[in-house]
Amino acid sequence: MTNGFSGVLAKAIAVFVALCSFLFSANARAELGQPRDWQLGFQEAVTPIMRQLTDFHNFLLVLITVITLFVLGLLVYVALRFNENANPTPSETSHNTILEVLWTVVPILILVVIAVPSFRLLFAQYDFPKADLTVKAIGNQWYWTYEYPDQGNLTFDAVMLENDELKPGQPRLLATDNDVVVPVNKNVHILVTASDVLHNWTIPAFGVKVDAVPGRIIRTWFRAEKTGVYYGQCSELCGQKHAFMPITVRVVSDAEFAGWLETAKKKFASLPSESGNEASDVPYKFALNQR
Repeated sequence: MTNGFSGVLAKAIAVFVALCSFLFSANARAELGQPRDWQLGFQEAVTPIMRQLTDFHNFLLVLITVITLFVLGLLVYVALRFNENANPTPSETSHNTILEVLWTVVPILILVVIAVPSFRLLFAQYDFPKADLTVKAIGNQWYWTYEYPDQGNLTFDAVMLENDELKPGQPRLLATDNDVVVPVNKNVHILVTASDVLHNWTIPAFGVKVDAVPGRIIRTWFRAEKTGVYYGQCSELCGQKHAFMPITVRVVSDAEFAGWLETAKKKFASLPSESGNEASDVPYKFALNQR
């Protein structure tokens, strides 16, 4: 019976390993910056923090699966070995010192093993390196306003593109009319706040997820190591159009960023509106549209 159970357990572990391999390979095939149909696992990590998050998640997945299979194996063994038919004369043992020490010490050791990478990750998230660029993200119902305080207070709004406004390659419900543009391999500090209700600024590929709270500025950071376009969405229920409040970040080379910055200063400075850019009037029209 024991040998048979060991064989079943070995097969279960083999199936789990195969599933993990498929999950990780599917994750590696996923296109940068956005979710894919039938994708398993996280989006590909493009920042050091997201890599740590992914590694920690995968480690916990394996650990809790092994624990679950072990406990399931014990339950099956006990049910088969000590039922009334297989064991008509039950033991009268009341306790076992070695067993009691083990089931106390082993969980403590497991928690310590989990705590070490957990605290390391938490420290990395809040150990802010010196900023190469600062961007302020302001959540509004239902669009985002961005400011570049180090670049002459450059300000613009980012509103979701309608279906008929999408260009080839732009994903529906994720693309915006104006992108947040940042240079690759630079420490970017994001100052997140809101003008009305709670919002949340999230980019899954960066490992960034921060609440936007009216009257408060909450800081986070990322260092994107690959160029490309990365998408996120407001992740805090903020009202009727919560689902139509995407975030688009375009990571470019230093030369491309310098060129965009020069163009953006002229573009947004020349648009007459209360906030200094043409997008300020768009959100109100957008908020009235019914989808």
